[in-house]
Amino acid sequence: MEALIQLGLFATLLGLGFFFGRRAEAKHYQSIFAREDELRQIVVSTDRFPPIEFMNHNAALVSGNVVISVDYFKRVSAGLRALVGGRIRSYETLLDRARREALLRMQEQARRTGAEAIINTKFETSRVSGNNNKGIGSIEVLAYGTALSPKAIPPKALETSAITL
Repeated sequence: MEALIQLGLFATLLGLGFFFGRRAEAKHYQSIFAREDELRQIVVSTDRFPPIEFMNHNAALVSGNVVISVDYFKRVSAGLRALVGGRIRSYETLLDRARREALLRMQEQARRTGAEAIINTKFETSRVSGNNNKGIGSIEVLAYGTALSPKAIPPKALETSAITL
């Protein structure tokens, strides 16, 4: 009888993890899509050197960081997949959301500085252990790069150019 109760509890937790995890993931993706559309004007590149049109811009380091937790369903499904091998799709979506969220946070910081582009973009990913280092509890992603902002024209330069014209 106790085994049935434990099995029922496991099935309930699995079902709740699936339902609420899917719901949270869908809401997060909606937020990501909306913010990606909003920040589309900021060019993001992995190139080490700026394109010619950005050569006279100011440069500043920008970064975005996110930690996303693994839900109960993902943990169980990954454990089952580990028994037979193959791709763990539930973790792939977790990493996709984390990368995109970190990139968006970096772009938001760049926008606050007035940047038009981010070059030399890099990602760092790390695992935040759970269950006494026996599995993934959360995933952390850091995105960083060099934001390029237009140089402000000093007021004196404007006055001088007006006189010389």
